[in-house]
Amino acid sequence: MLGNLGGLFSSDMAIDLGTANTLVYVKGKGVVMSEPSVVAYHVKDGVKKVLAVGEDAKLMLGRTPGSIEAIRPMREGVIADFDTAEEMIKHFIRKVHKRSTFSKPKIIVCVPHGATPVEKRAIRQSVLSAGARRAGLIAEPIAAAIGAGMPITDPTGNMVVDIGGGTTEVAVLSLGDIVYARSVRVGGDRMDEAIISYLRRQQNLLVGESSAERIKTSIGTARMPDDGRGASMLVRGRDLLNGVPKETEISQAQVAEALAEPVQQICEAVMTALEATPPDLAADIVDRGVMLTGGGALLGDLDLALREQTGLAVSIADESLNCVALGTGKALEYENQLRHAIDYES
Repeated sequence: MLGNLGGLFSSDMAIDLGTANTLVYVKGKGVVMSEPSVVAYHVKDGVKKVLAVGEDAKLMLGRTPGSIEAIRPMREGVIADFDTAEEMIKHFIRKVHKRSTFSKPKIIVCVPHGATPVEKRAIRQSVLSAGARRAGLIAEPIAAAIGAGMPITDPTGNMVVDIGGGTTEVAVLSLGDIVYARSVRVGGDRMDEAIISYLRRQQNLLVGESSAERIKTSIGTARMPDDGRGASMLVRGRDLLNGVPKETEISQAQVAEALAEPVQQICEAVMTALEATPPDLAADIVDRGVMLTGGGALLGDLDLALREQTGLAVSIADESLNCVALGTGKALEYENQLRHAIDYES
């Protein structure tokens, strides 16, 4: 009875609980919030107190004194730190629901296709503990395809490649459900790590995660520039030979070399999916091409690199960063038509 009363005052939500960013979609309003999935704690005498969440906490990553911890509770698309994830979801729900704590929204969260039952239960528990009336789960590839505006309920094959912070989901969809899906644990984070290790090996320069991410978003590219060098930018870090801070220049060609391995893994996942696709659906994919979604789709020339490997037309979704959140939100708005895709009990 009380749960139903709480539902009267609440606006239901869809959450894209991402490794890098968490987006919240409110029914009837669209995406209202997008913040980094980071929580900062102040630790005193073994007691943790939340200091900042989201944007403010991200600024603290890699720059904290001993008494403050900045944690990313999501790793490779699933919850790695249960308590921190719960605090983060609570904070985001409170931020969106500025009204009373009395309201209990129904929340749909997207999960990677490769998530185990234990990982799914952890996400569901976190959402319920954070104050949800009901918690539904939807597979990330389905949400990404809906958000990209693909006609997934038709009896035709659609292929979506969702490149997030922790995972890349490759899926072939038909009649509103997944025919084949593969989740590989390669994404934006792996690309950052590749840049960090490349600079350490080639330039004896140690840079932090935020610097690596800045390089990736500024001049990151999936294939060698035509002139063999491309644009360049200055990067600062610590010189590993004599331990002092130093500044050096890195070119697009070097970034392409650094990112070659993660890009290759994404291409291989797509090729494997194509090999496993039934022939009639494969014929549809030749017609329709492949849709890229997620933040990783914004990496320069990634669509061209995939096109060269597969020979298929590759397009990038209009709002690739918000695709999964928009799709999860649409599942909330059109719940009756997409009921089979939302899992409320497991």
